[in-house]
Amino acid sequence: MKIYGVTGWKNCGKTGLMERLVAEFCHRGLSVSTLKHAHHTTDVDQPGTDSYRHRTAGAAEVILASPNRIAIMQELRGAREPSFTELLARLRPVDLVLVEGFKRESHPKIEAYRTAAGQSLIAPGDPSIRAVASDIPLHLDGPVFDLDDTVAIADFISAELRL
Repeated sequence: MKIYGVTGWKNCGKTGLMERLVAEFCHRGLSVSTLKHAHHTTDVDQPGTDSYRHRTAGAAEVILASPNRIAIMQELRGAREPSFTELLARLRPVDLVLVEGFKRESHPKIEAYRTAAGQSLIAPGDPSIRAVASDIPLHLDGPVFDLDDTVAIADFISAELRL
């Protein structure tokens, strides 16, 4: 599996770029999976659902299965968070895994940057960031793309990964 990341600070456009890249690569005929890191407590299950009730009753793992999708929820219950490599190993093989977040990992990444977020660029100090997708023109040593130019960004990623 080929792996490429989208990183950046909060409110810099990572999720929107990820969404557009997934659609673009799927349109190009590739199978795509995503891996997203959340720094905060997150819960995809909702109070009142049967699966939520099973999990909060103490189940270590709940599999919710339907004709359209399967969701597996695992409670760590004090165990350590799985590593980036361990999480990737859980994915079924696909052509491309797009990763949102995990900025400290060494896989190749593109940085999403918005001036309104008021943060400095990560790219100058991180060799794993191969390009920047920005809402303003920037003069950097590496490639800079318009944040909304999904096709050009996908072309760049494709060339980097030889897709």
